[in-house]
Amino acid sequence: MAGQSTAATILELAPLQQFGGDLIGLAILFLVLALVAAVLGASGVAGISMSIAKWLVIIFVVLAIVSFVL
Repeated sequence: MAGQSTAATILELAPLQQFGGDLIGLAILFLVLALVAAVLGASGVAGISMSIAKWLVIIFVVLAIVSFVL
């Protein structure tokens, strides 16, 4: 019976993650990649990674606001 309650809890929590998904996780990943690339001297890769991280955060914030309004 405990397995069923755990599965039911997971299924009940699943709709809370509507918009945005794992965008913030990807943004953090690209931020870390940018920092590592900057330390290693790859400024081109660092700049592109930072731009991607910035846009992912912007998209996440917009989708989070839309999700809260709806």
